[in-house]
Amino acid sequence: MNLSDFQYDLPAGAIAQEPINPRDHSRLLVLDRKSKTIVHKRFFDLVEFLRPGDLLVTNATKVFPARLRGKKVSGGKIEVLLLESRSADSKLWRALVRGATQSTALVFPENLTATMDQRLEEGEWLVNFSHDSLRSYLEKHGEMPLPPYIKRPAPQASDLDRYQTVYAEKEGAVAAPTAGFHFTPQLLEAIHAKGITVRPVVLHVGWGTFRPVRTEKIEDHKMLSETYEVSEVLARELNQARQEGRRIIAVGTTVVRTLETVYGQGNKFHSGRGESNLFIYPGYKFKAVDALITNFHLPDSTPLLLACAFYGGTPSTPFSLRSAYEEAIKEGYRFYSYGDAMFIQ
Repeated sequence: MNLSDFQYDLPAGAIAQEPINPRDHSRLLVLDRKSKTIVHKRFFDLVEFLRPGDLLVTNATKVFPARLRGKKVSGGKIEVLLLESRSADSKLWRALVRGATQSTALVFPENLTATMDQRLEEGEWLVNFSHDSLRSYLEKHGEMPLPPYIKRPAPQASDLDRYQTVYAEKEGAVAAPTAGFHFTPQLLEAIHAKGITVRPVVLHVGWGTFRPVRTEKIEDHKMLSETYEVSEVLARELNQARQEGRRIIAVGTTVVRTLETVYGQGNKFHSGRGESNLFIYPGYKFKAVDALITNFHLPDSTPLLLACAFYGGTPSTPFSLRSAYEEAIKEGYRFYSYGDAMFIQ
């Protein structure tokens, strides 16, 4: 399969720059994989399409203000995206550095300094900061790591709340699981009232999820590892749902990747904490998930490849969602992180 198979023409005005308020008033395009029908709804209508007994699985990861702006000692501007702490005192971090290609010293507001100690694979660096109170420093000077297609001089204060799900709990992500943006406490209450169980996994979204595919042959792309956690309680409930023939519904592609990773030996779900680099693209045989809630994705992104695979994409017909995407564009849907959603069942 070629990357060019997944291109589509999107008007610039279709890229959402602000989130919808309230969250659950975003639009919802409902796709049936068997009948190939399309229904246009609002996200709060999701309850209509859920069944008593469904198990809805969310990603409870929490985004932290991972972006820092500063300067090189030579004076040029730099931008650091923190990915993962690599030391007990939180001084040493895996990071992406924009604006510097060679090892150099970095300067930030309020006398924070850092050095780019070691270049790693995939363009990452080990960055060593001058003091160990970096987490509290981020609360004051860090920015929410909004994607580059949201065009603003700087993030808004409201992004601290809106670039986060209402059920975010465990901090560690540098990008949000955006399919969850559409849920409100009231909608979750309505879902519970219908007899649907809602349970979390955690997959700390790293830059592996949003790193663009740059290889023309899809199969040559390397998916970077991200940390996941699946509780014993959830694994037991997933196995019970599977035994009883109840649907398992993933809220977002990160949940799909987590559940497909932990479904294995004995045709069962297994609890635990680990690293997943599972790369799902058309032709993949799904074992763990029966329905998917997801946003509209960029042409060169791994979430788009996963969504196409889930809808029924094969190596011969890879962009299975093309007609649905064209319909969404025609109907004025809003795309990407702050945009509208799909329910594929």
